[in-house]
Amino acid sequence: MPEREEATISVPARDPPKKKEKEEEEESQVDGVSKPKAEKKDGEEGEELSEEDLQLKTELEMLIERLREPNTDLYWPALETLRTLIRTSTSSMTSVPKPLKFLRPHYPGLQQLYESWPASDDKSLFADILSVLAMTYSDTEPRGTLRYRLLAAATSSSLDDPGSWGHEYVRHLAAELGEEYVYREEQQSGVAPTSVPATSQIGTVADLHALAKQCATFLLQHNAEPDAVDLLEELEIVEAIVGLVDEDTYGRVCQYMVRCVNLLPPPDDVSFLRTAHAIYIAHTRFPEALTLAIRLGSPELIREDFNAAGNPLMKRQLALILARAQIPAEWLYSEDDELPDDLIECLSNTKLSQRFRDFGKELDVLEPKSLEDVYKSHLENVRTAPSNVDSARGNLAGTFVNAFVNAGFGNDKLMVNAEEGSSWIYKNKDHGMMSAAASLGLSLLWDTDVGLSHVDKYTYSEVEFIKAGALFATGILNCGVRTEADAALALLGEYVDNKSVSLKTSAIMGLGLAYVGSQREDILGLLLPHVSDDTVSMEIASLAALSLGFIFVGSENGELTSTILQTLMEKAERGDKSLDEKWARFMALGLGLIYLGLQDASDATIETLKAIDHPIAKTAQIIVEACAYAGTGNVLKVQTMLHYCDEHINKDSSSGKEGSSETKEGAASDSGSGNGSTDTSKEGDKKPKDDLFQAFAVMGVALIAMGEEIGAEMSLRQFNHLMTYGEPVIRRSVPLAIALVSTSTPALPILDTLSKYSHDNDLAVALNAILAMGIVGAGTNNARLAQMLRQLAGYYYKEPDCLLIVRVAQGLVHMGKGTIGLNPFFADRNVISRTAVAGLLATLTAFTDAKGFVLDKYHWMLFFLVTAMYPRFLITLDEDLNPLPVTVRVGQAVDVVGQAGKPRTISGFQTHQTPVRLGTTERAELATEEYIPFAPVLEGFVILQKNPGWDTEDKMEL
Repeated sequence: MPEREEATISVPARDPPKKKEKEEEEESQVDGVSKPKAEKKDGEEGEELSEEDLQLKTELEMLIERLREPNTDLYWPALETLRTLIRTSTSSMTSVPKPLKFLRPHYPGLQQLYESWPASDDKSLFADILSVLAMTYSDTEPRGTLRYRLLAAATSSSLDDPGSWGHEYVRHLAAELGEEYVYREEQQSGVAPTSVPATSQIGTVADLHALAKQCATFLLQHNAEPDAVDLLEELEIVEAIVGLVDEDTYGRVCQYMVRCVNLLPPPDDVSFLRTAHAIYIAHTRFPEALTLAIRLGSPELIREDFNAAGNPLMKRQLALILARAQIPAEWLYSEDDELPDDLIECLSNTKLSQRFRDFGKELDVLEPKSLEDVYKSHLENVRTAPSNVDSARGNLAGTFVNAFVNAGFGNDKLMVNAEEGSSWIYKNKDHGMMSAAASLGLSLLWDTDVGLSHVDKYTYSEVEFIKAGALFATGILNCGVRTEADAALALLGEYVDNKSVSLKTSAIMGLGLAYVGSQREDILGLLLPHVSDDTVSMEIASLAALSLGFIFVGSENGELTSTILQTLMEKAERGDKSLDEKWARFMALGLGLIYLGLQDASDATIETLKAIDHPIAKTAQIIVEACAYAGTGNVLKVQTMLHYCDEHINKDSSSGKEGSSETKEGAASDSGSGNGSTDTSKEGDKKPKDDLFQAFAVMGVALIAMGEEIGAEMSLRQFNHLMTYGEPVIRRSVPLAIALVSTSTPALPILDTLSKYSHDNDLAVALNAILAMGIVGAGTNNARLAQMLRQLAGYYYKEPDCLLIVRVAQGLVHMGKGTIGLNPFFADRNVISRTAVAGLLATLTAFTDAKGFVLDKYHWMLFFLVTAMYPRFLITLDEDLNPLPVTVRVGQAVDVVGQAGKPRTISGFQTHQTPVRLGTTERAELATEEYIPFAPVLEGFVILQKNPGWDTEDKMEL
């Protein structure tokens, strides 16, 4: 049946003819008159062709015959005609163009003919045409399109751009380029699959790169920016796109590249950020470039970007962005340079307190809230009438609620505006007094002038706890604000070597909070000796390490790293019992914070920790690894953390039985590191510490996944499994991990999950779930969450510990009366604040043993959250940095990356006058074009400039 066989090869395998298409081809109508079908001839294809198709087919066959004739003068005209016919052929979007369809049976013959021709311009053009025809044979001859394109390029210097063949050809070529490059890479490494043939190694890798750039240029010009980026990334030359983009395409390219970062493995993620940064700089988009430099954590790039801007208003805007990220001022200029006062004011955040209070006045929340305003006890479903008798626990809860709710406004009734002699401090006992005095710093947050005068009177108190609280308050109110006076160091420095443990602790942690992220070398010299000093307790050494971790967060400071490692190593070698204490985890955290966000820079430290023969080393190893990849969404690291969670450690070894210790040792060795677990378990009465690393592995999953939406959603599913099947230590950490991954983002499914965990049989799980509810809803005033917490207050009215945490959670939900959040991401959730993550991690670490820390006498650790506290506002400023009310639209942020045209970036918006309050997932945009913003993202402080093209006529039209 020759007819049927010919019919099957005349149509590409990818696109078999359908009945409907046949009918359309059989009968085309012109002016309402049906054209007769052409008669079928013997030996020809089984399908019936229209007259036009038959004429085209005949013409193509005639051209092929000419190419077979010995007269070489006919070759060029025939090839040119072929090229024209192929290029001008139009067809429906779903079918193969007619010339390609009719030429497909002749493709093998044309290949043989091509091989017989000598090298010439004719042969080059022939190869170019074969390259297009090879698209129909891609199922049986892989990468033929690329092969003939490279052959054509090798024999001709004047070859047309691949884009001249159309979009589909370029896409086909781009796909084959990627395949060929991967094949050649595998071939070099000796792992190339034999089943996939190469394109006979035609051309060099440089030729592939050149062709890729040509394809990328075409794709960029035709609204296919993501395809262009993907192609160059596949060929490992993504940095070449800097020279290919123009004014119209650079924005979409950078947007796509930045969103890809979380999905890429190292070092591709960093190269993408650096390439996007280079594009922004090339197009003088300094704010966007600076946010990427902050994300990269590169002092050199940050300094270059800051100094590159010539416009003084732009420079102020950059200074405001740097102040939000709490970048050390020393990175921006040398000691010889002198910055103008307006820039120093922007960089140091000195006006933050006043502007925040003005913002509160605009929102009508300036009035202080009482405890009852938050608790709403009359709505609680309590089975017995609550007594009015003050209890120590109740007053302690009131301290934190009052501090969090009235944070930053400086006018609360319990502390700041308390009547003489009836301060709330004296309604607390011992360590409660310390937290009460420290809460003063939270009420006066960022107000370094008035705040110090309020706190000062308590520093002269004869009660040691009040004095210690006052020192801690000094550190809290200076958090995130830099002043020339350097009052925190002057006041706290002298107490670092004090004999009193309370005063020493407060001074050390106060310095950590006051100078978080500042990387001050003078404070390093002051605190470092306490880390390595064998005569001090593990509590002091660990808190000194944590404090320095705050100050040098994400700095990779070699001196600090080596000191902490050496201390751990020496204590482990001599079998020092202090490493078994609960405080050791804070020393490990201090080490982890140094590498926050630095990825593979932590490798050497992790290897060193593996050599330390003590269980705390494994915990430290996990903390350092999780911190290093914080917010990256690195899937492999998440899997590593989950692998740590699958070990089952026998907790019965507290009695010192040989059998249980063997079981435990075996479980530990399964993961590749026993770290001396047997020694710990054989110590008779001591509870083994070996399972602590699992608590941090769970939080590590959240820490790594928190930067990327899909990863965060996937991690929540994993937490569900861990909660069902995990060991007790893992179950207790799951709520903390959920809090970390959803900070200040109270989504309903998460609230329901935590509400379920808050009634868990294990009281430690319930406690952590209640705290997590507070952190997830921090600063949102979420009504549903407030209702849940009121129900919990009634449910746990007989459990003082749980009730305390319920009250703290209530304070967190109404933090700053709904104006201050804890979410560590800013700049449209693209940049992570390392100082904010440090505070959140320190607080959650304290809750890995709530009974030992927060519910004991270290409840002041809740104030570590202050480093993550920042107003959720948009304040627009004029050119003189004075508030400038303008109309803005605020709505839910919409992801528009890769979408065609100019889609709306917000949905369900409402129109407001600035200043406005922004939710974590909300975005704002100017309602009119009257002003031009200097910042690409409207959040925090944004400087506006009058649009010179705006006039009253435009205003009337609007």
